[in-house]
Amino acid sequence: MGRSARRQKTPVSKTPARTRSRARRDGATPPHPGLSRRPLWEGHLRLSLVSCPVALYSATTHANDIAFHLLNPKTNNRIRMVPTDPDAGPVDRAELVKGYETAKNRYVVLSSDELAAVKLETTHTLDIERFVDVADIDRIYWSDPFFLLPSVDSGIEAYTVVRDAMAGARRIALGRLVMHTRERLMAVEARGNGLIAYSLRMADEVIDAETAFRGIPKKKPDPRMIEIAEKIIAQREGPFNPAAFKDRYETALRALIRRKERGEKLVTAAPPEDTNVIDLMEVLKRSLEGRGRAAHPAARKRAAR
Repeated sequence: MGRSARRQKTPVSKTPARTRSRARRDGATPPHPGLSRRPLWEGHLRLSLVSCPVALYSATTHANDIAFHLLNPKTNNRIRMVPTDPDAGPVDRAELVKGYETAKNRYVVLSSDELAAVKLETTHTLDIERFVDVADIDRIYWSDPFFLLPSVDSGIEAYTVVRDAMAGARRIALGRLVMHTRERLMAVEARGNGLIAYSLRMADEVIDAETAFRGIPKKKPDPRMIEIAEKIIAQREGPFNPAAFKDRYETALRALIRRKERGEKLVTAAPPEDTNVIDLMEVLKRSLEGRGRAAHPAARKRAAR
């Protein structure tokens, strides 16, 4: 009997044997099929003396994004990015080290072992330090969402206790953890049957709004124009439905790729003409009169009642 025939008799499983044995031994809860295979962070969620093992998974995906590769147009071969020393030539990526530039062309070199030695308690623990009202967190600080899931079956009871207590308090929990060589401020909230965590930007990462808007004059516009603009806003009101908003550029890009693949002649769209607004009041009035064409369907339905 050939080797290929013997292989066919082996039972096939979607989960590697090593993973299955470890899950049975540790009682680990396998991630949902839609999540990444490996968590971005693993540790413990701690509320005072209550602690449970958890894992952090990204709540967003880029699986449907269009990805391009760089090719050599003469050969259509994919380009390989090779680390190159300007003096020594190509360098094996495995031999590279990290350096922090202290002055022009002067670096403090840190090895992987030295970086790993910088350990904080938050490296493996998300300790809830404070509870705040969600309205107290300026939206400019919110960053990426994550699913915070129990990583071991034995910790589910403590996990659900923390979840339900947070849901009853209707507060956002703040804590810190170390992920990707940075300590990040996390906001945790109860959502349905689990917990969602959001990374928050630190204060030194956010540019002060007053600084950004300093060049805008403080002169107030004509109140009549504001009144018309407010009516236009009211016409376009409607519920937030993310499914109603599609990436039209990516849709057009996919259509372009299909036409190119079929060898069709490509048509270039004419660039939009610049409009020189001379009478802003007149433009606002025309916008208000054309409400039937631009208003959100839900808004038109409410207006018709």
